[in-house]
Amino acid sequence: MGRRSEIKQKKKSKKWWILTPLLILLALIVAAGIYVWSIVNNVQETVDSQMHETVESIDQEKAEQKVKAKDPINVLLLGVDQRAGDSGRSDAIIVMTLKPETDEMLMVSIPRDTRALMVGKGTTEKINHAYAYGGPDMAINSVENLLGIEIDHFVRINMEGLKELVDAVGGITVQNELEWNDGKYEFTKGPVTMDGDKALAFVRMRKDDSRGDFGRTDRQRLVIEQIVKKGANVGNVTKINDVLAIMGNNVGTSLQFSDMNSLLTGYNGTIKNTEDYLIQGTGTTIDGIYYYVVPDEEFAKVREMIES
Repeated sequence: MGRRSEIKQKKKSKKWWILTPLLILLALIVAAGIYVWSIVNNVQETVDSQMHETVESIDQEKAEQKVKAKDPINVLLLGVDQRAGDSGRSDAIIVMTLKPETDEMLMVSIPRDTRALMVGKGTTEKINHAYAYGGPDMAINSVENLLGIEIDHFVRINMEGLKELVDAVGGITVQNELEWNDGKYEFTKGPVTMDGDKALAFVRMRKDDSRGDFGRTDRQRLVIEQIVKKGANVGNVTKINDVLAIMGNNVGTSLQFSDMNSLLTGYNGTIKNTEDYLIQGTGTTIDGIYYYVVPDEEFAKVREMIES
């Protein structure tokens, strides 16, 4: 099967917080200069009692040992578009590899339509179906099988939570590079001020963006970046409890608060060199269903990137 030309994007950036939604709250606290005992307690309580999830697919003890030893780790980031009455599908699937020895961070995006085996169900479908069928466990197992790697932790954020976070900080303004109208909102090029509803429409759009998943991921990062900047203002310190409640309701992770502290202290150097990579394949229709088919050599290449 022929393969399209590879698209590889490297970004040297210190904006590490826009790549890791789970650490938004900690970034807010540190930036505002209010990392005091009472707030730390509130954060720890939220993380360990509301956000932390134990999954069978991850060996928690082994993962903790790797973090303590500062070994490279793979974190599966899932952006789930979960609406009322729907278990949700993972429309954003990213494997984040942190390599503290070389101070590198690799972000591998898996297109949501990628054809893959649903581990635990036995069918071959789009990779984003795995979360809908079996939650984090099936998503983790299916991604591990697809790429031939081991996942050490996962982070899931419900995109509906972005809407609540935007409203909690009083709205945001982003610098938009693409003009479109979705019938309800008009998005012009340049600065666009948004409340939660408009921000959600901003990050969900795909059909008018030729970059597809990469374009939507960039818009998600823009929104998260502005949430952090707005929330870090001293005047918004009183909103910390509101933000905590929203995070508790919309984020799930295998990480505990102690793991986050270890990542912040032992892996912060990985922000010095960040690389984004979108897995390459070819769109095709099989039995009337559209799939993104990735050749074996591409998977081998990605696995080498992650493990090198």
